[in-house]
Amino acid sequence: MPHDSEQENLPAPHYDLIAERLLRARTIIISGEITQRVAAVVSSQLLALAAESETEITVFINSQGGHVEAGDTIHDLLRFIRPRTRMIGTGWVASAGALIYVAVPREQRFCLPNTRFLLHQPAGGSGGTASDIDIEAREILRMRDRLNRIFSRETGQPLERIEEDTHRNFWLGAEAALRYGLVGRIIEHAADLEG
Repeated sequence: MPHDSEQENLPAPHYDLIAERLLRARTIIISGEITQRVAAVVSSQLLALAAESETEITVFINSQGGHVEAGDTIHDLLRFIRPRTRMIGTGWVASAGALIYVAVPREQRFCLPNTRFLLHQPAGGSGGTASDIDIEAREILRMRDRLNRIFSRETGQPLERIEEDTHRNFWLGAEAALRYGLVGRIIEHAADLEG
């Protein structure tokens, strides 16, 4: 087993080299479930890049969604930092992932051709006393209203349409998401970002 001084000289794990290279390129990847851990990592990356310069940041997102408050954290931080950020959806962008996706202006929202989007109302899973369940239900209704207002503002769709569409799972392919106002432009190649 190597001593501490020998361990310091060992090469970094492959993933660290990739992550470092991506950050040098001012690129962040959000992939998988949106958790508090993901929010902490992405927040750190965004704040570090914003402190370094105001050069544009690119975020790729492929997520099934997850914890709404973790999504709120990333959403709000994307709107908070100074550098312009462009968002590229790939695979699927669902639920809390869609909340993160719409944090940037529509003209900065891109997706690859086979990306699918899912909007829906938040779900709860509270147990406990009747009073606790009642409190949880009221919180979910407030959260649903807040999220619907965000999606209405960011897509240009009337609030009533968002409420109706998100009553159940609302799936959109790339073209439908473009027409809906969720996506600004569908791209196929990196060169498409330059035009």
